Amino acid sequence: MKTNLLYPLLIVIASSSYGVLSTIVKVAMQHGFTSGEAVSSQYIIGFLLVLTIFLITQRQLPKPSKSGLAILVCAGLLTGTTGIVYGESLRYLPASLAVVMLFQFTWIGLLLDCALHKRLPSRPEVISLIILFAGTILAAGVLNVDLSGIPIKGWLFGFAAAFSFACFIQFNSRPVEGITTTARVLIVSFVALILISIVLNPEIIWNGKLFVQGLWKYGLALGLLGIILPIYLFSIAIPKIGGALASILSAIELPVAVTVSVIVLHEPLTTIQIIGIILVIVGMMLPTILTQRRQKDTFLEPINNKNA
Repeated sequence: MKTNLLYPLLIVIASSSYGVLSTIVKVAMQHGFTSGEAVSSQYIIGFLLVLTIFLITQRQLPKPSKSGLAILVCAGLLTGTTGIVYGESLRYLPASLAVVMLFQFTWIGLLLDCALHKRLPSRPEVISLIILFAGTILAAGVLNVDLSGIPIKGWLFGFAAAFSFACFIQFNSRPVEGITTTARVLIVSFVALILISIVLNPEIIWNGKLFVQGLWKYGLALGLLGIILPIYLFSIAIPKIGGALASILSAIELPVAVTVSVIVLHEPLTTIQIIGIILVIVGMMLPTILTQRRQKDTFLEPINNKNA
């Protein structure tokens, strides 16, 4: 596989793993746990898994520079913040609308990348965002949702989740010299765990819910798919392709979330949602396809001129 296709694929895999999380949380809630307890177990188990990998493979404490440490701390804080504010948005918004609000990170991430690099969005990026926005609304099934009576807190928390996740992607696009991927994930997950423990439910460790009542099973799945896999892959791939393309490719999370909820939770799936899922996939793939075609044309142009 070509390297320039590998890194976008890693982003797709990482984002797809995020799409499974909401279904796992709902299953945990069906078994008597709260969403806050499920999210807390995700970060606790996730950190323990990263720590185990680190102790087996390295054992030597990482020594990032001050600027590198600042990047990792910010990434960890944003990881935890996204989970917290998205959970809060679900208290005020219908689940479908909360998903749509979260997926505003696509255009927010693109604008942040353009501002940081002092550039204008390219035509493929703009076209892709338009398609993604239309597909997100259709796939989430919000056309028949009654928006009257939704408190302003719901909109604010939903937008905050989108902004936080967009910022997380931008910080992960910055390479940190002198530190391994495992050490990077360790620091990010540790900072996120501290923030989550302060805000949510750290008492699950000592009240028996985590290890005695079986919450650890959901925490293990959430930790693997919400901490280990995505942060590892994001840390590897985003510095290679940039925050703008990573934001667009991360839109795959929505089709995965809808599909898994249909399979596991037997939620209804309409024709309009299927059309929306197809639009999201098309909009997600468009920049990569056009970039590949442009690179191919650039490569063939000197050969064609020579043959002429």
